[in-house]
Amino acid sequence: MLDMRPDCERCGVDLPAPRPGAFICSFECTFCASCAEALDDLCPNCGGELMDRPTRTGDLLEKYPASTERKFKG
Repeated sequence: MLDMRPDCERCGVDLPAPRPGAFICSFECTFCASCAEALDDLCPNCGGELMDRPTRTGDLLEKYPASTERKFKG
């Protein structure tokens, strides 16, 4: 199950689990659409491809809540 990290690692913008616009690599490094584009859809941490993160909503979000651990170090 995905952590659904709450923020962009590069700029710190919020990335709520129920909304589209987050991009992740296979290690779940998480970036917003603007940063993913600036990074040419390549993860700066592992070099992996950044892909659209699926959303999680409703009962499943309640049963399996998104992570609250922020990764932005700004």
